[in-house]
Amino acid sequence: MTGIGALIGLAVGIFLIIRKFNPAYSMILAAVLGGVIGGLDLNTIVKQIFEGVGDMVPAIVRILSAGVLSGALVKTGSAQRIADSIIRGLGARNVLLALALAAFLLTLSGVFVDVAVITAAPIGLAVGAKAGLSRRCILLALVGGGKAGNVVSPNPNTISVAEQFGADLSDVMLANWIPAVVGVIFTVFLAWLISRRGLILTEEMTEHPTDMQSKGPHLWAALCGPVVTLALLALRPLAGIKIDPFLALPAGGLACIVVTLNWSKLRESLDYGLSKMSGVAILLVGTGALAGIMKNSTLKDMVLSFLNWTHLPEVTLAPVSGILMSAATGSTTAAATVAGNSFSATIMAAGVSAVAGAAMINAGATVMDQLPHGSFFHATAGSVQMPLSERLKLVPLETAIGFVLALTSLLANM
Repeated sequence: MTGIGALIGLAVGIFLIIRKFNPAYSMILAAVLGGVIGGLDLNTIVKQIFEGVGDMVPAIVRILSAGVLSGALVKTGSAQRIADSIIRGLGARNVLLALALAAFLLTLSGVFVDVAVITAAPIGLAVGAKAGLSRRCILLALVGGGKAGNVVSPNPNTISVAEQFGADLSDVMLANWIPAVVGVIFTVFLAWLISRRGLILTEEMTEHPTDMQSKGPHLWAALCGPVVTLALLALRPLAGIKIDPFLALPAGGLACIVVTLNWSKLRESLDYGLSKMSGVAILLVGTGALAGIMKNSTLKDMVLSFLNWTHLPEVTLAPVSGILMSAATGSTTAAATVAGNSFSATIMAAGVSAVAGAAMINAGATVMDQLPHGSFFHATAGSVQMPLSERLKLVPLETAIGFVLALTSLLANM
């Protein structure tokens, strides 16, 4: 089918998402419309949509299993303990670094990036008020740290893009460690630049968080779940023993429950984790439908022609496709999935390895995921009680952080 049809269908999907229609239904409709305009008959459209959704099934199952770890970290208080220990340990003088590291490590552990920001925000606001910092810089430090952690985490975006390229999850996570470190450093620098801009926090404006020194698990127990998961995933590159994320992620969650002595919260943790991951799973059905149509169109040839016209090397297709899809969907997971499914074959045909291609798309998907038509924009604004007009002022700085991640990933994986 023609690439123009795919583009028109994608544009309609973007419009519907911006107008607050359900993203999954919007992308399914975009797929059907793109196929019709692209010249396909209805039976072929349905076949390609089903094939695209079918390609998503392994990623969906692994993402649902990741809910065990995510739910356990949040409901046992482990996520809060990790964030609290980092922020209190580094002190008010290094509060911006502490906030970025807290969000980075929480996201690295498998916590959703928006949940990581929400978890660390209360104590971040309290410490920021004592240091006389602005609310704007507090949120930027958290968001930037979360973005950096998202490219090296066993979160849905990384699981999905690794699946699309047929790459090992642990290898894709390791490939972006240099960009992640650079991203954290750049985040702290930008947050320091705006530390006195906007509304300065006072102690009267913040809620004093519960003292986690006397409540919640010990730090070593809180870290047990993520350590078990990461250790199991690391067995393949270290010892040649492959443990699938479908097993490694729930194992970390169960370890967290056992070590923190929270068996009574097992059901609550599972329900919470499933509620978070089910939305992503449904979203991936829509992205699979759209990717199935785009994959069988001439859109990739149009993009390659554009790259040739601009004299950019074909390897840049990976981060560029991630950036474009993140702008279209407002979601890191959806962006990584659509870009990976649509362009993985073309990227590898250009001589890029599966791991490098997946890593670069994953980094590119963080550039525009904070746009207002996505949920991340609104969830993070609410975490620090920030008006939307003020929240919009951070979007260019968040884009800069994502761009640094994508550029560094490109340079590190070329």
